[in-house]
Amino acid sequence: MTEKVTSTPVDNFDWDAYEKGETNCDKSREELTKTYDESLNTVKDKEVIEGTIIALNKREAVVNIGYKSDGIIPMNEFRYNPDLKIGDTVEVFIENQEDKKGQLILSHRKARAARSWERINEALEKDEIIKGYIKCRTKGGMIVDVFGIEAFLPGSQIDVRPIRDYDIFVGKTMEFKVVKINQEFKNVVVSHKALIEAELEQQKREIIAKLEKGQVLEGTVKNITSYGVFIDLGGVDGLIHITDLSWGRVSHPEEVVQLDQKLNVVILDFDDEKKRIALGLKQLLPHPWDALDAEIKAGDKVKGRVVVMTDYGAFVEIAPGVEGLIHVSEMSWSQHLRSAQDFMKVGDEVEAVVLNLDREDRKMSLGIKQLKNDPWENIETKYPIGSKHTARVRNFTNFGVFVEIEEGVDGLIHISDLSWTKKVKHPSEFTQIGAEIEVQVLEIDKDNRRLSLGHKQLEENPWDVFETVFTVGSVHEGTITEMVEKGAVVALPYGVEGFATPKHLVKEDGTQAQVDEKLNFKVIEFNKESKRIILSHSRIFEDEAKGGAATETAKKPKRASKRAEETPALTTPLEKTTLGDLEALAALKEKLSDNK
Repeated sequence: MTEKVTSTPVDNFDWDAYEKGETNCDKSREELTKTYDESLNTVKDKEVIEGTIIALNKREAVVNIGYKSDGIIPMNEFRYNPDLKIGDTVEVFIENQEDKKGQLILSHRKARAARSWERINEALEKDEIIKGYIKCRTKGGMIVDVFGIEAFLPGSQIDVRPIRDYDIFVGKTMEFKVVKINQEFKNVVVSHKALIEAELEQQKREIIAKLEKGQVLEGTVKNITSYGVFIDLGGVDGLIHITDLSWGRVSHPEEVVQLDQKLNVVILDFDDEKKRIALGLKQLLPHPWDALDAEIKAGDKVKGRVVVMTDYGAFVEIAPGVEGLIHVSEMSWSQHLRSAQDFMKVGDEVEAVVLNLDREDRKMSLGIKQLKNDPWENIETKYPIGSKHTARVRNFTNFGVFVEIEEGVDGLIHISDLSWTKKVKHPSEFTQIGAEIEVQVLEIDKDNRRLSLGHKQLEENPWDVFETVFTVGSVHEGTITEMVEKGAVVALPYGVEGFATPKHLVKEDGTQAQVDEKLNFKVIEFNKESKRIILSHSRIFEDEAKGGAATETAKKPKRASKRAEETPALTTPLEKTTLGDLEALAALKEKLSDNK
């Protein structure tokens, strides 16, 4: 059952006016229209005015500008301001007071752009904090929408920390400061880092004021370089130098730490003025030398890994942070100057003998040659005087050849001990570096670790036979092999050489003998000690011309010559005594003995 509603009529209602279409007895329609129009804002197209947000949804905002209708603005024009709410005042640009549908057309973006440069310059002058929307990434930084214009945000100005992923900032609205404006090219540079630097500076001062050497703090790895690691201590950065990361050798900090890793560090030093803090990581661990086995002593064998190579030696790590030096002189018993790289390289696992151990100074000397017996300890037994061996040529000097019989056993062959017959001007004429050569031990110098060696001593001295063959006055066929300032070198049989001065090289027709010419020569001097034979070609026909006593003198050499002719003669010039020469000399010596 519904309740009946009773209405009471208005006593003073003007029915006559109502019938005429007049709704207010006191005011005419024109007056009411005028009053209504005066209550509305007077607006013009292309004008910037302020309006109030009266409604919001995800797609658009409804703005009241005091006009007869409200305007609608897309929400993407407000993306720089995610905190927008109903009641906020915003600037709007009137594009059209009334479109075909009778709708008021407004734009917030154009309103911002109309005053953008004015606002940008004002923000720079007043050091004002403004909001911007990061639109996209570009080379070296980001593009930011500020007051409807595009500004550049350098990568270094995004944050105080190095940024590894720029893409995470795209689409974000952040606060910025204008740091630079180029009026000519309409370029704007903004910074987010500048907002927090002042605050960080204050934090740094407060943190550094509380720091003490030896204090242990927790930090986060912020950046890794080739020379060290930067640690964020919560508003202030410190540096762990690469040498303070580990007691052992570190090639690169990445071997020890990783980005964003949290770790404890100790303060080694800090500078209040420069805001520099030196940190250490290895100092939180006991020194490896303190943990080194107390039983290790000189003479013990140890194993380790080569960590550093130099020309003078190798550093071997026998335990993390504990290294010993193997000097190049302790790598081989050999006396030759060699580089440490000839024996080992970085990464090699080696065994060595402890030579010296200083725990206070934390130094250790090692050697590897001590793993082998010193070859000079029993040198007299192994290489007695007169023994014959095969050696390798190591080096030349003007006076001889340095050879090595085995590693650590060196000797010298004097140039005079290379050949009985060949006059060697330089050892390179006789042999070459790296070649093998037969030697005989002549002397042992144990103190200086050097042997005196000979090569010619392996053969019998042919000059004992030559003494009976090349007698003074005997005539032999020879070939001129070389012309020198004082005469000519003549190759004689059996690989021996003689010498003739220029006056003894004159032929019977008065001409001078030349190189490669084969002639008869008379022996005018024989010196066994100095191994010298002086010859003359001209003396042969000079003596024949004299007669008398000279004839009698000439008979003796003829008899000597006959004895020489009874043996095989070598008519070709030779560089040194050959095996065939020695056999011929032996046969000659035997025949001479039988004749006697």
